Amino acid sequence: MERAEVEADAAADTPWSSVGTAVVWGSALAMIFGGVVPYIPQYRDIKRTDNADGFSLYVCLALLVANTLRILFWFGHPFEIPLLLQSVIMVVAMFMLIHLCVKVRNRTQIIRSQDRFFSDFDSRYFWAWTDFLSYVEFFVTFTTLLGVLTYIYLDNYLFVEATGFLAVFVEAMLGVPQFHRNYVSGSTEGMSKKMVLMWLTGDIFKTCYFIARNSPAQFYLCGALQVAIDTAILLQVQVYKGGKPKPSTYIS
Repeated sequence: MERAEVEADAAADTPWSSVGTAVVWGSALAMIFGGVVPYIPQYRDIKRTDNADGFSLYVCLALLVANTLRILFWFGHPFEIPLLLQSVIMVVAMFMLIHLCVKVRNRTQIIRSQDRFFSDFDSRYFWAWTDFLSYVEFFVTFTTLLGVLTYIYLDNYLFVEATGFLAVFVEAMLGVPQFHRNYVSGSTEGMSKKMVLMWLTGDIFKTCYFIARNSPAQFYLCGALQVAIDTAILLQVQVYKGGKPKPSTYIS
């Protein structure tokens, strides 16, 4: 009996075991931090060019909503901690990007337009506010309302599963605002191509990770949808190659 235990311990200490552990930890770290990496080139491009017109702020909205829903989903249907941490880090990263875009757009306006705030409650200017605090106020309001609902219906299976589905579905559609902006303007100028390539690479990895780790079905099905949308945006880069954006089309 003791001999068997010694052999088992020896097998556990083999180089292959160490490699396997390293791969698992590497995959977990990639999931935690990999989600924000595609937005680093876009952030740097906006800062370098002092122009945020080519990036759709609705991408940030989609990710804020999706990751808030995912965090709340965790309370009713716990999943892997790396995915939970990824959502928290993504929320922080999106606010950093929103802050930069709002600052750049306010500074580079030739003709100063009227200030718009979340507290105006004017649906015409939703997510096109002129101060960063308005975006924070919306997020706090949205999170509080959803948090209360989640607390009330935490034991309701349909509510919890619907929350999980909405989380990954909204995230899967995050490329749609960028696709629409490119389509309306007839150009991909101002959009970071590196960002989209990283979206595609990350979404392929993420979908494979979900399947390998037996994550909830909502995760890998919507991951596949994200891959399709990323591919469509990359096709736009070729279709609109060399095109200049139409001057009258401004979309958040």
